[in-house]
Amino acid sequence: MAADAAATASSSVTEEELTLTVKWSGKEYTVRVCGDDSVAELKRRICEVTNVLPQRQKLLYPKIGNKLSDDSLLLSQIPLKSSLKMTMIGTVEGDIIVDPVEAPEIIDDFELGQDEAVDIKDKEVNKQKLKRRIDQYKIELKAPCRKGKKLLVLDIDYTLFDHRSSAENPLQLMRPYLHEFLTAAYAEYDIMIWSATSMKWVELKMGQLGVLNNLNYKITALLDHLAMITVQSDSRGLFDCKPLGLIWAKFPEFYSSKNTIMFDDLRRNFVMNPQNGLTIKPFRKAHANRDTDQELVKLTRYLLAIAELDDLSALDHSNWQLFTDDNVKRRRHA
Repeated sequence: MAADAAATASSSVTEEELTLTVKWSGKEYTVRVCGDDSVAELKRRICEVTNVLPQRQKLLYPKIGNKLSDDSLLLSQIPLKSSLKMTMIGTVEGDIIVDPVEAPEIIDDFELGQDEAVDIKDKEVNKQKLKRRIDQYKIELKAPCRKGKKLLVLDIDYTLFDHRSSAENPLQLMRPYLHEFLTAAYAEYDIMIWSATSMKWVELKMGQLGVLNNLNYKITALLDHLAMITVQSDSRGLFDCKPLGLIWAKFPEFYSSKNTIMFDDLRRNFVMNPQNGLTIKPFRKAHANRDTDQELVKLTRYLLAIAELDDLSALDHSNWQLFTDDNVKRRRHA
């Protein structure tokens, strides 16, 4: 009985919604979070109302020391009270004369065990986080969704663009065959771009690369870091991921797990929808590799080869390089 009571109390703390007041630049802002959210999620919510990126924020709160500097800490572990006001120190991206790609780089990608990946996807707390994100995040369509088309969701950094190398012209850092790839994919797929950076950065880079106003294809929508959720792994701790369920909930008449595929160089981003993610080779050191990188050429063949399949989630995308048109025809008629 005591154990059941303790579990119930713990659940109540994590699910309880907190309404916090954040003071910044002479104004007060209201943000809503839950106990099962992390400090990183709190910063994401603050970013929504202030435009100060999470990595630019320093949060000050009475009598809790430096706990708010630990992005992985759950808010249920911090004695936050709605009646107290929090102070945020930070500067918006547009006022800083530096490249926003100064954010910490993630190189040590990891692969979760099958059981742990399933556990993360099916955890009720993560389903609730996704539900809240669906309610909070608005996807602005740049082009209409097309009935009967599948959906291709693309990362930017190291997928379409080498964001760490220096160049006089951003086009020098564009992955080879990008426009040919997008043109071919658009014939069968609606295309959305989803980056773990700010919307300003997404729009800037896609504009510089000539992606947003290309005459040969259209981008259906752009998503940024605010669309991501934070999940917890027993072996890897807290990390952010890109839940495709957000898109499926927003456009259920067009997209689902059966007709969606996402390309990203970080497999952790697929943890909420592992059957729909394809991990690609990252495009780094553009100046040395742009004459030999053929990844988008190969991915074009794969996308077109699977375009007629009824259910993409039934595929093992980890073996994508083994697929040819003949492979797909044999699977379809098996």
